[in-house]
Formats: sequence, C-alpha cells, structure tokens
Amino acid sequence: MEMTIGANIKRLRLAKNITQEQLSVAMNVTCAAVSKWERGETYPDITLLQPLAYYFSVTLDELMGYNQKKIQTDINETILLYKKYRHENKGREIIVKAYHDYPNDYRIMHYYMWNIAGEADNDPSVLIVHKNEFLAICKKILEEATEEDLRLGAWNMRAKILHAEGNTAEALEIYKTKFTNWYTTGEQKTEQLFTKDTEEYYYWVSKNMYELIAFAGDKLGRVIFFDRALSMKEKAEKAIKYGKLMLNALDETGDIFFAGLAEAFLGRIRNDMTFRGGYDEDIVTILDMNLYAAQRIAEAVKNDDAVHQAYFPERISVTADDFLTWIVDNLLNPQNSRHSELLKNNEYISVLNKYK
Repeated sequence: MEMTIGANIKRLRLAKNITQEQLSVAMNVTCAAVSKWERGETYPDITLLQPLAYYFSVTLDELMGYNQKKIQTDINETILLYKKYRHENKGREIIVKAYHDYPNDYRIMHYYMWNIAGEADNDPSVLIVHKNEFLAICKKILEEATEEDLRLGAWNMRAKILHAEGNTAEALEIYKTKFTNWYTTGEQKTEQLFTKDTEEYYYWVSKNMYELIAFAGDKLGRVIFFDRALSMKEKAEKAIKYGKLMLNALDETGDIFFAGLAEAFLGRIRNDMTFRGGYDEDIVTILDMNLYAAQRIAEAVKNDDAVHQAYFPERISVTADDFLTWIVDNLLNPQNSRHSELLKNNEYISVLNKYK
C-alpha cells in the first residue's frame, strides 16, 4: 500500500493557498523538511500528524491517504489478478507484493502462504525453511479470522508442517478433529433438508452426485497415474481404455454422469501426462477424449440447472457458454516450456482447433 501523505500535504497546502515556508512555521519545522515530505523523500514525525490534520481541517485517515473502501477494492482486484496467474511466476510476484502492501489482510496472508508452500505437492524443505513465518500467519488467522475456509487453510498448513517435521501422527489428528468427514459435509446435508419424493430433493441429490463424480474421476486418475507398478506407457493405455469405457457409456445412455466422470478423469490424466513425462501421442489421444467430454458437459449445462450449479457455483466466473473455449484457450496459451513443446505438435494443435 503506497503511502501518499506527502502528496496529500502538497495538495492540501495548495488548496489552502499557503507556501511551504508558511507551513513550516506553523509546524515548527524547516522549509526543507516540508519540501522533503512533499517529494516523498521523508515522512512527518508521528507527533506532527494530528497537528497537520487539525491545520488542514481533515481527518488523520484523509491526511494519510487512507481510504478503506478503495483499499478493499484494490485487495479484491489484486486477489482476482493473482488467481489468474497463480500457476505462473507472475502470480508469485503479485502475491508477494500484495503481502508486503497488505500484511494484515487474512486472504492475502492465506494466498501468500500457500503460494510459497505449494498448493498440494508441498516440498518439506520449503515448509521447514518458512516454518516460523507460516506458523505466525496461521496463528493470526486462527485467532482473528472468522472465515472458515481461511481457518481450515491455517489448520491444514499446521498439519503439513508437522508432517514435514516427521510428526505425521499429530498431523493426521488435526485432519480428524478439525475437518469434517464425507457424511457431514454441507452438500450431504442440503439434500437431507427435503422429502425424498420432491423436486427439491431430486435437484440437490443430482447436483451433489455431479460434484462427487468429478471428484471421484480426479481420484481415479491419480490412482492410475501414480501406480508405481505401471510403466508410463501402461498408465496411458489403461487411462485410454477406461476413458473409452466412460465415453461409450455416455454415448449409449446420454447420461451426463459419465461425461462428468470422464472429463475429470481424463483431465487429471492429461495434466499428469503433460508434466510428468507422458508421451506426446498419448497426450493427444487423451486430450481429444477429454475435450469431447467437456463439450458434452457444456451442452448439458445449458439445459440442466443441477449440472450448471455443480460445475459453475456462484464463486466460479466461468459460465456454460465459454466453458469449452476457456479450456481450449488455456491449452493454446504457452504457459510454460512443456506447453510450448506440445504446441509444436500438429496433431495436438489439430485436436484443440477441432473443439475451439
């Protein structure tokens, strides 16, 4: 957050139609001191802030350029910008600067901490190096913040650090005591509000099913890719086989359930194949299947509100109309060297253009 007190003093002085010398006499400082304030080279002594505010008939907040509404808007815009670039070097630069500018904003603290630590695949050595800093952030969030997602993020970081230190049992205890289980989630409880033969019940149980199937598809992808008994080629062959079964079921039944399962599963496999040593020809095959499933979801989203809410709850900015375009455009954007390599593959480009 930029300190604007010098510019404010100059603006207020000119509005009052007085010289730097007159202000220096009123504040019992040298004219050179006033000049340095206005150039932003130094700040007034803290004991002069109240007299200055009184002299110019403004509040201390106005004198110092503190505008809570504008600051909150700046923070919100910074967070949106960070989320856009969070997986790039630019994202790191944005959140580090934001943490310097707004060190007491709980959301900024949260994103800063997890950007440094890594969102999922945390390097234990990084956690240990930043242990004291992260634990101080966690303490502040847990003692002062009320937003549950931020508080759970702090507990999660504490568990991660414990595990990095070799105290895995203590880390697991945090997850058992501070986090809910599958059957007590908000989603499970929403459907239980309604009688089972009502339209409301059917809507909520359908929405929850689509969310869970996407989650399950992602997990299945991880189970296959991280099976150490399989070679990279065998992983790809198994993933393609499973993907075909899902898409065949989708085409035979028309049930978007299978599109949700396939899109999440194939998307996870495609990502891991891309960045963890997969072969280009396998990535191209999986990409085609992945985008076909995404296309079917985009179509269903327009006609089924339960599907729409499962994939695009209010917190997500992507809409049905640009879902497929959003995926394809991200893949066409060379975010890193591996993407740049794939974009030189004509078959890869051909698949993207097919769904663009």
